[in-house]
Amino acid sequence: MASPETKLSPPDGHRRLFFIAIALVSLAGIALRIYPSSTFTAIGYDEGLYSGYVNNLISSGLTSYPDFAESYVKRQQELPAAILPPTRFLYIFSAYLWHQATGEEALVALHRVSCLFSILLLFAAGAFAWRLGGPRIALAVLALMACAPTQIHVSQHALIDGFFAFWATLSLWFLWESLRQPNNLRWLILYTASLALMVITKENAVFAYAGLLALIGANRWLRFGTVTRPLLLLTLAGPLLGLVVLIALCGSVTTFINTYRLLVAKASVLPYAIATGDGPWYRYLLELLLVSPLVFLLAWGAIFRLKPGNKEALFLVVFVSATYLVMCNVRYGMNLRYTNMWDMPLRYLAVLCLCDLTQWFRRYQATAIVLAVTLLGAFDLRQYHIFFVKYGLYELVTAGLLRAVQILK
Repeated sequence: MASPETKLSPPDGHRRLFFIAIALVSLAGIALRIYPSSTFTAIGYDEGLYSGYVNNLISSGLTSYPDFAESYVKRQQELPAAILPPTRFLYIFSAYLWHQATGEEALVALHRVSCLFSILLLFAAGAFAWRLGGPRIALAVLALMACAPTQIHVSQHALIDGFFAFWATLSLWFLWESLRQPNNLRWLILYTASLALMVITKENAVFAYAGLLALIGANRWLRFGTVTRPLLLLTLAGPLLGLVVLIALCGSVTTFINTYRLLVAKASVLPYAIATGDGPWYRYLLELLLVSPLVFLLAWGAIFRLKPGNKEALFLVVFVSATYLVMCNVRYGMNLRYTNMWDMPLRYLAVLCLCDLTQWFRRYQATAIVLAVTLLGAFDLRQYHIFFVKYGLYELVTAGLLRAVQILK
């Protein structure tokens, strides 16, 4: 584990080279997200619904949002299966603001927002990794995040999952900081705000929130930091603030409750969800192994080599484990896109495993890690090409992934 001095500054004697490497990796990650590489060019089902909500905002304005919510409830009652709710407000509103600023049409604005927040998540992951393990580990995590297949995928389409993963990752990061610096008002405010924004982004916030609660509970034994009364109160206040905003947008508590009640009820009978959203508890393990096998196996290696003193890695492992426990038990509700919030933790753990495996290189360890990270990034880009360029996947369901790697014909 890196010392406090190592975490505060780049490697001595190589600062200019280090920051050049940070800049080059960042530019590469940005380019991979901006360049239109996906061969799926049709408008996805989710994208069409999000575009409709943005167009409603453009034509009617924010004050008419309660009407959208009531219209959704009436329409959802008549439909045999679920459609996306307007309560995924922050993503829709961000695209509306993009349209107002640039004049681009709704679908393009949604795509731009997805791409932007995939880039922001890249930087957030690097900054979080720096705070956890220092500059060397941060650079390696940044490089692996730049090449992460599903991160690039969500940047190529008007999909909410990368946008949501950004807020979930910030909430995780700010909880860490709040535990380590319990009297720091800045981190507490950022933590509360990120929780509220995560809630008004997507109902998947319940998964991430369960992981955060598990971390606070596990702190009693694992000692990540100090749990204070203000932290506990703000852990409740942040989501409650988000709920208040959503209720205000829906126009009433009744409309808000009916929106989610109908979503849950109708989602369980959606033919596509029944066909693709179910499976055994280890389904996510299988899919992560298919999409990014080397990173996944290295992360598992780090888990088996964990030491009690490595609080940073334990913190990430508890979060992923707790969210996994919830997500794998949602009937007809599994999708690999929901695991975007695990990308940074898994890559951090993979880098820790690389550090352990290369210790015997001694004076050449840094060179060995650079080569290994470069090869891992290149392999992940190859995986992206197979799944999203060659095979042209849009929905990340098991059958499509298996066909892309020719396990199913």
